[in-house]
Amino acid sequence: MKMPTRIAMSAALAGLAMQASASDLQSSRRSISYHTVDILGVNIFYREAGPADAPAVLLLHGFPSSSRMWEPLLPLLADKYHVIAPDYPGFGNSSTPEPSSFEYTFDNLARVTDELTTKLGLAHYVLFMQDYGGPVGFRLALAHPERVRAIIVQNAVAHEQGLGPLWDARRKFWADPAHELDKLKANFTSFDATRQRHVGTSPHPERYDPDLWVDEAAFLSRPGQADIQATLFLDYRTNLASYPLWQKWLREAQPRTLVVWGKYDPSFTVAGATAYADDVPGAEVHILDGGHFALDEATDEIATLVRGFLARLDQRKE
Repeated sequence: MKMPTRIAMSAALAGLAMQASASDLQSSRRSISYHTVDILGVNIFYREAGPADAPAVLLLHGFPSSSRMWEPLLPLLADKYHVIAPDYPGFGNSSTPEPSSFEYTFDNLARVTDELTTKLGLAHYVLFMQDYGGPVGFRLALAHPERVRAIIVQNAVAHEQGLGPLWDARRKFWADPAHELDKLKANFTSFDATRQRHVGTSPHPERYDPDLWVDEAAFLSRPGQADIQATLFLDYRTNLASYPLWQKWLREAQPRTLVVWGKYDPSFTVAGATAYADDVPGAEVHILDGGHFALDEATDEIATLVRGFLARLDQRKE
């Protein structure tokens, strides 16, 4: 099937889903709770919602966010699903050990997250991955493919064609970190850059709550954050090197796949969304009016698509 047709069909399906059920979404915060647990010597914070015996969904956040990015979605899933959303070490309300005492690599973030799922008894789950959540989630999938019931991807890249022009400057840092480090830190901690990660090229900036980037900018200004994030981003090179392994898993495992992608993302292009359907022809791909953090602008659309996808997954299990 040609790519434009696939996108058009996804957009049409998204529209039908919205007409049918967006107005019927029900929100409940009664079961949402907040926890901190020791994982490998690090205090890991996580948000939890829904019945403990319900099908599990593991929400993995991006940079420079935290599990807070999932807060709008939690009450819309909490009636039928057991939802877990952790903060990685160095992010949100989890501990932020110095790079000298903690190895800030994506392998290690995945190891901590894997230990958390084991401690919480999550034997099977749907992976919901955004941005940095992709590298963490794909590592979990390759380590424990039997645990992954399905994947949901929201602006998380697993193909080089998904990397936009902004990555040219980031590749310069990888090639010469000593000379590019200060420039990278300035960009990563910049208030304007933090805002731009959310709004992107959206024609409706008035739909975005400025508290999103005000809070993230405050987080990035905390002592040690620039060093932590630069150390982790230097390791991001390992993700590009791992793309062929992730793609191989997708082609061989053919996981049930939902892609919900904000098209106003200045960092990750729409080509990164449609590439998933090349590996998993049955993938549902939806291009939405939203930015890198598509939940900012498209909460109802994403909630409707996710609930429909999970319901079909549950029906298939029966």
